[in-house]
Amino acid sequence: MIKKYYLLSPGPTPVPESALSAAAEPIIHHRTPEFSNIFMEVSEELKYVFGTKQDVFILTSSGTGAMETTVINTLSPGDKVITLNGGKFGERWGQICRSYGVDVREIVLEWGEPFTKEQLVDELKANPETKAVLATLSETSSGTVYDIQGYGEVLAQSEAILVVDGISGLGATPCPMDEWKVDVMVAGSQKSFMIPPGLAYLSFSPKAWDLVEKSTLPKFYFDVKKYKKSLGKRTTPFTPAISLIIQQKKSLDIIKSLGLDKLFEHHRILGETTRAAVKAIGLELLSKIPGNILTAVKVPEGIDGLQLVKIMQGKYKAYIAGGQEPYKGKIFRIAHLGYMGGFDIITALAALEMTLSELGYDFESGSSLKAAQTILKENWE
Repeated sequence: MIKKYYLLSPGPTPVPESALSAAAEPIIHHRTPEFSNIFMEVSEELKYVFGTKQDVFILTSSGTGAMETTVINTLSPGDKVITLNGGKFGERWGQICRSYGVDVREIVLEWGEPFTKEQLVDELKANPETKAVLATLSETSSGTVYDIQGYGEVLAQSEAILVVDGISGLGATPCPMDEWKVDVMVAGSQKSFMIPPGLAYLSFSPKAWDLVEKSTLPKFYFDVKKYKKSLGKRTTPFTPAISLIIQQKKSLDIIKSLGLDKLFEHHRILGETTRAAVKAIGLELLSKIPGNILTAVKVPEGIDGLQLVKIMQGKYKAYIAGGQEPYKGKIFRIAHLGYMGGFDIITALAALEMTLSELGYDFESGSSLKAAQTILKENWE
């Protein structure tokens, strides 16, 4: 039997055919009008997804590179920050800050638990010297979406800036940077932007630029002033990932043709479908505030979670994601992000049911598929 590969992870995500084929085109030189025109089109169209009038900078790096860029360009040694750690990626903010001698007040949350804007108000009152609050829109490790709009309301009344990791969430769930008063937004190419890994995006508000002017942390490749200066010349300070930027133009064309509202609704339908389906076979969600980017599901008692993921990936070629520490073997994650459709979810659920049956889990076969089909049929256009 031919075994087809199904990419169902929260990153990298599937790439549209038009973007895939663009990577096969002959390479062009990056210091030419031809490339500059494409580069500027992508830079402008990224503003649409970010929901900002500010410049959006393109880095040749993973999303973590943009996170580090944010820290070293807005902060100085000894500055006090608050980081919200509700999973592996919220944890990363603290790790980066500590690496550069920033004073971190880390709020460690139980995975999947909310953190309210009222709690943030209390934290700022207790830590009045805070220069920045570093949060996560969509915590990929737990399938949780946080109240960025509420945090923006709070920090707009403060001198501190709001920094948001939107790497897995931006473009899949609402988070308009300017409207929600986000001061630095970070994103990555391999999630809802629907191209391979290798590019990171970020944008700074005027409030954040005030801190950029005061920052004394060391920086060279990730010096955002260099990127701003080069953008004014329609180029980049260092060699860009030419093919990826050309691919990004193709995927942004798809995003703009659909429109963000329809894209958000698409992700809502897939998220609702997945949640209803796993509940139909007696499984529980990890998060109390689940998002529409991916669904984190608790492994049922008596089932080996590591084996579940291994069988789905190895035998059925359905590449979902397992849990990360401390939830390794305790949860699995099905993505519904970017260039995925309803039948991708059906495929994931069919593989899941076959795997659970093989591992001895007792459930009514086909129940998840029936629940998923009901929602998809109601929402199919």
